[in-house]
This record gives sequence, structure tokens and C-alpha cells, in this order.
Amino acid sequence: MSRREEVDTRYTQERELSWLRFDERVMEEAWDETVPLFERLKFAAIFTSNLDEFFMVRVGSIGDMALVKELHVDSKSGLTPEEQLKAIFKAVPRLYRKRDKLFTALETRLRACNICNLTFEELDSRERRQVERFFHTDVAPILSPMVVDAHHPFPHLPSKQINIALSLRREGKDFLGLIPIPRALPPFLIFEERGLRYILTEQIILSFAHELFGSYAVGSRAVFSVTRNADISPEDEDSEADADFRDHMKKVLKKRARLAPVRLEYQGELAPAALNCLRERLGLAEERVFHSKAPLDLSYVYPLEAKLPRESAASLTYPPFTPCWPAGLNQNEKMIPQILRRDSLLFYPYHSMEPFLRLIKEAASDPEVVSIRITIYRLASRAKLVEYLAAAAENGKDVTVIMELRARFDEQNNIQWAERLEEAGCTLLYGIDGYKVHSKVCLITRRDMGRVSYITQIGTGNYNEKTAKLYTDFCLMTANPAIGADAAAFFQDLATGNLNGEYRYLLAAPHSLRPRLLELIDGEIAKGRNGFLFLKMNAITDRVLIDKLAEASQAGVKVLMNVRGICCIRPGVRDLTDNIKVFSIVGRFLEHPRVFVFGKGEDARMYLGSADFMTRNTERRVEVACPVLEPAIRCELAHDIEVLCSDNTKAHLVNADGTLSPVPRSPGVPAVDAQAVFLAEALENQADPHLVPESQSEPKGLLARFLRAIGWISA
Repeated sequence: MSRREEVDTRYTQERELSWLRFDERVMEEAWDETVPLFERLKFAAIFTSNLDEFFMVRVGSIGDMALVKELHVDSKSGLTPEEQLKAIFKAVPRLYRKRDKLFTALETRLRACNICNLTFEELDSRERRQVERFFHTDVAPILSPMVVDAHHPFPHLPSKQINIALSLRREGKDFLGLIPIPRALPPFLIFEERGLRYILTEQIILSFAHELFGSYAVGSRAVFSVTRNADISPEDEDSEADADFRDHMKKVLKKRARLAPVRLEYQGELAPAALNCLRERLGLAEERVFHSKAPLDLSYVYPLEAKLPRESAASLTYPPFTPCWPAGLNQNEKMIPQILRRDSLLFYPYHSMEPFLRLIKEAASDPEVVSIRITIYRLASRAKLVEYLAAAAENGKDVTVIMELRARFDEQNNIQWAERLEEAGCTLLYGIDGYKVHSKVCLITRRDMGRVSYITQIGTGNYNEKTAKLYTDFCLMTANPAIGADAAAFFQDLATGNLNGEYRYLLAAPHSLRPRLLELIDGEIAKGRNGFLFLKMNAITDRVLIDKLAEASQAGVKVLMNVRGICCIRPGVRDLTDNIKVFSIVGRFLEHPRVFVFGKGEDARMYLGSADFMTRNTERRVEVACPVLEPAIRCELAHDIEVLCSDNTKAHLVNADGTLSPVPRSPGVPAVDAQAVFLAEALENQADPHLVPESQSEPKGLLARFLRAIGWISA
């Protein structure tokens, strides 16, 4: 948008500040005494990695917009890019201080459990000898210390690489010393003691850095890291029309490492002259420099967890959970005939991904299967799915994989899998110019007795076998012939670059998703006070959909939204969004499904899909939402929604000013953690593989309790 006066901000808020509030909510889990202590440290690490990505992607892209001469005004806040950046840099320092305080508190508590992150000064004589051997034998030989002077220009520093900076002096002159820390080094050194005593590698190098600059006097020293813009759009890069897209993406990835710096972080004390030299060499203003008392890279926490003594792990981490085989599916029967009889809904991570993987494995060798088509956005570094798709191609099946090579930060992984699949004989397509293929659709086509039939899988999350154990997502498998026919047409359209396909049941972006959503909301608006919407997603930024939801609220429609992260609509604004309630859940697992419900009871229209209510999803991505038609599956989904809405432990309400506050708990109402309920139910239901839930129509029980708590129904 180019004119500030056109922006109505009465019920909207700036997306970046909303995202920062969400990340602060993530950090609050690390303060929660009910969360196991080491898991709290992991939440601090998640907050930190989230903030890293925020600077790489959002601050980077807004910075690019600020360089454009044409005036751009944000459609939710009315701010220019320069004003957005100013607001960000005003908000972030408080989060650093809060994170530093948190990290210190957690480290103190962990030390009481004999889990000790040590400084060099704390080491005893035996530990110092071990560190000295490690430094001289394993570390020093691969370090490349350098002095920045007239003969040694300032080097390129990769994004988020940990470095050491030192102020040096020789013959009355001041210099800046640098030691990049190779990523090949282990993040920490563990001492042979009871419990877990360790020291971070950067602290070891910091302590011995003076040995690497022989004739220089070493003054102050600090650990530092540069964050670079990572918001490359491959479509904006020059490429020949007939160039192989995989090779093009490899070049794009190399360029990402050299993009402009957007942030400088340092830990320790660095002389002002050395810090200013570092900042000026990187071309960063003072507001982009952040001091941290916590380590700059907390990803060491994850490998550290594997080193915890068994007795400590039991008390400091979540109880182990193995995803269950879902109720309603017989583990001892083949998947294809079961799906042909009835639809099945998997709910990750409570359910295992194994039923879907087994379906693909069976299809790879089933003589009645003629083809498998699938869209892939992200995969794990080890993927059974790829093995089964490759086996299907090697068995003579027609396997078409639409692989999105532009999945940010997973590009290299996807390139490698694409090469493996192509070698096996699969047909690889790389999406459509200008649009990311973000849908999660798999279509198995069968020919039985001369008749063509389909099994269609629609997901809310990626085919990633690792994150399926960490993210909550839905996976619908159906033999509905109409949905299968839609999916077949969808894949034909993708193969020919047609984004304007019309489908009977599927909603597909960028052509029909948003218009159809608007129609469905209009259907509830026509009901007035009898209208009802439940919407679950990761983020909402699409101004068109936001305005339509505000219109629904003003018509009396009750709108209940579960938005995990960015929420640009402000609920509860008098006469504008009074009838909208938004809550966010942050817990053990990352909430990731997209679920849309229009209406109540048996007439409600339910959809599962891949798209958030974000402009990028509705206008610049290929997305698919699928209706849930089978009564038993609708019942399962209604129950899951009911449990989510009952959460009064991890759920927070979004207030009219955009802040978050805990869901109120009425006196006498027991605490409910929705994710804990789902875990318990998965364990209970797996004992009966033939259990099929009965249908239910109206909100009751747990949902009614939630609706009373937020004042939507009387006690």
C-alpha cells in the first residue's frame, strides 16, 4: 500500500511486533515452574533461534523495502519500513534483558542439579589440563586468527558464525583481532565427572586467544556473531530460462551467505574502539548492536540433552513419548483396504506417521496402483518416504514429485532429495515461477477391474518424519472419489502451470482459496447472531480476510480463533471486533494445524489445509484445503477442537491492544493442558485398534466450559 491515509488501523496491529510478542510468549514457557528444568532451557533456545530467524528474514526484508524509493505503507499498521524498523529496535533490547535474566536463573537452578556450564576460571587443575590439551591438540590447529590492518582487509563473516574479537596493541598502535570459530568444532567439552560439567568451545578459545597473537598485547575480548539478511527470493535473481532450476538454487544459496548484515551481537566486554571498528566495518548503526550475557548460539542445548545422566534426564526433561498407532486402524491389516473402507485422520505427534508411510510403501508394490503424485515442501534429513517413492518408481509406477526447492533454510536438503528421486526414475517438477508450492497433497491412483479409483492424502503439515514427532498436525487419508478426482485435476494443473483450476471440493490458492473462504464467511454473516466460525492457524496477516472477519463480528457472528503466532487482527475492539476471541497455545509441541470450521453442528463445514490466513499463502503460494466429509472423522476433529478450546493452562488470550494474557480459570474448574489430554487419549485409545468415535453435534462439555470462561455463554 502506498498511501498512509488509506490504512484503517482501528482493529489491526503491526505484524512484526505481534511476532515479537509471540516469541516472548515462547520465552515465558522457560519461566514456567511446571515445565521440567532442562525443557525450560530448550524454550530459551527456541526463543533465541526464533529471534535469529526474525532478523534474517523479517528485518532483512523490511530493510530491503526501506531502500526502495517508492513509498510503502504497511496495510495493518500504517507504518513505513523505516518506522517499522524503529519500532522493532525499540522493542528488542527488553527481550535481550529478559532472556539474559532467564538464562542466568536457569543456569543457577541447573547447577543445583550438578549440570554446570563452567567458565574457565571455575575449572580445577585437572579440568584445566584437559582444556589445555583439547585446545592445543584439537582446536588451535584449525583456527585462522587474523589482524585487521592495511595489509589484511576485514574478512567476510558468515551469518551466525561464532567469532572472537580482541582489541590488540603493538608499537603504540591499536588493532582489531579476529578468530572465526569453525563450525566443525564441537560446541562444548565435557569433563569426566559425576553429573554433567562442561565448558563451551568459544569460552575455551576466548581464554587462550592471547596465545594466537604472539607479539601483540591483548586487551579486551568478546564473543560476537553477525546476522545477515537471508530473505532471498529466487524469482528476483537473474537466471536463464533454460537453466536447470536445481543449479540455479545452488547459486542462490551461496549468495545468501554473503548478504548484508542486519545485526551484531556480542557477549563479553569489548573496548568501545574495537566495538565501533567492528560495527563500522559491518556497516551497522548503533541500534543494530546488541549485548548478550547468554551465549549467542543456544543450539548446543539439544546435543547436550543426550549427555544428561540417566537419573537427571528423568527428572529434568519431559517423560518420553512414542507416537501411537491410531484408534480405528488395524496395525495387523494392510492400509489400502482399510482406507478404501473408511477415511482415517492422523493427529501428529500423538499418532505416528507410520500408517501414512505404510500406505505409500504398500502402493509402491501394489499391482493395482498405477501412479503416485505428491507435493513436497520439507523433508527430514533421513526420509523413509523418499525410499518408498523411489521403490515405487523402480517398480514401474508413474511417480511424480513436485518438489519445492525454495523452502527457506531447507533448500539444500530438498535439492539432495530431488537428485535421489530423479535417479530412481521419478518425474521431478519444481513448481511454478513466482509461486511456492506449499500444499501437502498425495494422490494414489489405482486401476481395479478396469475402474480407476483414488486414495487422497491431505495434510496440514510437511512430510517430515522428524517434525511429525514435534509439531501437531493433521493428516487426512480418504478414498472419496470426488476428492480424488479434484486432486487428479489439481496435479494436472500443476504439471501444466495452470493456477486457475476449478475444483468441486478442494479450495486451492492462489485462485480459489481466498474467494471461497470469503463466501463461507458470508454464509455465516447471513445467519447473524446464529453464525459461528472456528479458525485454527499459525498466523493471520491477510488484510482482506481480516476485514471480512471484522464484518462478521459486526454482524453478530461469534468468531473463535486459535492463532499460534502472528495475529494482526485485534479482537474485542468495541463495535468492531467485539465478537472475535483469539487464543494462542504454546506447549511441549509446536501447534501447526490449519483448521477452518463454518457453522455449528451437523451442518458445519469443516476444512483441513496447508494455508495460514497470510497474504503470501493466499496470493503467492499454491495451497490446498480439503473438506472433512465422513461423520466419524468430523466427530474426531470436533472433539480435538473442543479439547483445544478447553485449555486453561498453556492457552493465552490475545487482548484488544495486541498483548497476551492467560485464559481465565473459573473457581473450581480443574486445570486443562490440551496437549497433555491428547497424549493421554492417544495412549488410552491405542489399546483398542477398532475404536471409532461416535459423532456429536453441539459444543458441550469442555468447550462449553471455555465459552463460559470467555463470557460467550452464561453459567
